[in-house]
Amino acid sequence: MRESLIPVVPMSHTAHIRNHRKPRRNASTLAMRAGVAGGVLSTLAVAGAAGSANAAEPVTQTLELPTLTADLATQLAQSADATQQAAANYELQAERDAAAAKAAKQAKADLADAKKKAEAKKKAEAARKAAAEQAASRSSTRTVLSSSAGSSGSSSSTVSAPASGSVATVIAFLKAQVGDAYVMGGTGPNAWDCSGLVQAAFRQVGVDLPRVSQDQSTSGTPVSLSNIQVGDILYWGSAGSAYHVGVYIGNGQYLDAANPSKGVVIQNLSGYPATGAVRVL
Repeated sequence: MRESLIPVVPMSHTAHIRNHRKPRRNASTLAMRAGVAGGVLSTLAVAGAAGSANAAEPVTQTLELPTLTADLATQLAQSADATQQAAANYELQAERDAAAAKAAKQAKADLADAKKKAEAKKKAEAARKAAAEQAASRSSTRTVLSSSAGSSGSSSSTVSAPASGSVATVIAFLKAQVGDAYVMGGTGPNAWDCSGLVQAAFRQVGVDLPRVSQDQSTSGTPVSLSNIQVGDILYWGSAGSAYHVGVYIGNGQYLDAANPSKGVVIQNLSGYPATGAVRVL
């Protein structure tokens, strides 16, 4: 009988040491491990891609508003109507306030005009009253006064005038105008220039004087300044070419429409001495 021969395989000199032996791995074990690793890597790749996509796109949230009910809609409509009505009321009130302010302004202007007219009427009434009192106490017989130019040889003129008692009427009229404005060419009743005021004053007693100061300075009888009397006409400049006139009212004072800054005033003759004087009453 033939004996079977068992081949002898030489072993490493370290084969008898347990730890130095390489473990044997079969094909199924290797395949399983490869599959698990691939699955893990695939899972990580998918998770990474999803994370990148989520990071790139912002998260949005949609809120659903509640549906308006019929009661809420009605309340909103009523609120809108109330707001519109309030706006209309405010506009109406503003129009009423504007109308009231305009009416108040017009009333103020009308009052000022009425006061102005009343003052003018008061002045005229005072002048008429003074004239009536003077006429009752003195004769109103008129005389004719001659005027001469004096030594300079100026031409003469005549002025029809009442008796000297009418001087008080002239002075009363002049004093009633104190405070009025000075306006070049003014002849009253509330604004005057110098000759316009003198002419109006003497017209109260029937004396018709020329309009301008040049002619008024040669009307009536020339008198020296040392002999002037109440009611005499004073002039500044030479006779026949005077540039200003006023009326002497006594006590070293005269009354005139001075200039735009002073208006009608009473002044001291010593502060602004006249050049000459004429007497028509």
